[in-house]
Amino acid sequence: MDLGLKDKVAIITGGGTGIGRKTAELLLNEGAKVVINGRRADVLKSTLKAIDPSGEHSAYVAGDIADPATSKQLVAKTVDQFGGVDVLINNTGKFGPKPFMDYTPDEIQSYLDVIVKGTLYPVQAVAPEMKKRGKGAIVNTGSMWALAAVEPTPSTAYSAAMAGRHALTKNLAVELASDQIRVNAVAPAVVETPIYNTFLPDKEVPKVLNGFNEFHPLGRNGQPKDVAQAIIYLASEAASWITGVVLPVDGGATARLR
Repeated sequence: MDLGLKDKVAIITGGGTGIGRKTAELLLNEGAKVVINGRRADVLKSTLKAIDPSGEHSAYVAGDIADPATSKQLVAKTVDQFGGVDVLINNTGKFGPKPFMDYTPDEIQSYLDVIVKGTLYPVQAVAPEMKKRGKGAIVNTGSMWALAAVEPTPSTAYSAAMAGRHALTKNLAVELASDQIRVNAVAPAVVETPIYNTFLPDKEVPKVLNGFNEFHPLGRNGQPKDVAQAIIYLASEAASWITGVVLPVDGGATARLR
């Protein structure tokens, strides 16, 4: 199937590792140009060296996505280097299970910064450029935790922020529809990415993740490619009549929970 992504220009926030990195790789394989964002310039450089050794089809902008200036810089760099923007993938996130009574105000704010502001500001920056193109596609990485509570991983602040991203997906889809800008989201379950190393000792990560395989009716945790392929589809011309959708990509987990 021709996904119609050749020569398209895509921005990916949270693009240095995990789902974002794999999405960037798949987009490059489809012939697209890619600009990635994250906080750590060294990680972004390493990622692009691995997935686009020539450096001709990609670029990066390091910066905090909770700062609207970062989104403006990201879009300006993309337009300057590749002439416009066709696709935006909002993939920022943080995850650290803990009882809701233990959250500090700063921790709660950090979830809103990374996930909610990390959706609003990039869309505000990119929408005018997509309007110039006459159409565009935005895909947000949401979460199963915004659809259902998971008792072994209490995550109220994360879940609330991701529910906000889901709500933004539907509201932006309606607001931007007249400009032919589609807005959709994916909602993954447990996906084996480096995010688990941010709150677990490295030696414990494999054991903890292995314990979640059977949580999914399909019998295994997700891999970054599983989610990236769904993102690519929603960003592509193959999904040209789909907008406002939050698509579970979860090995059947939410089907079991409902």
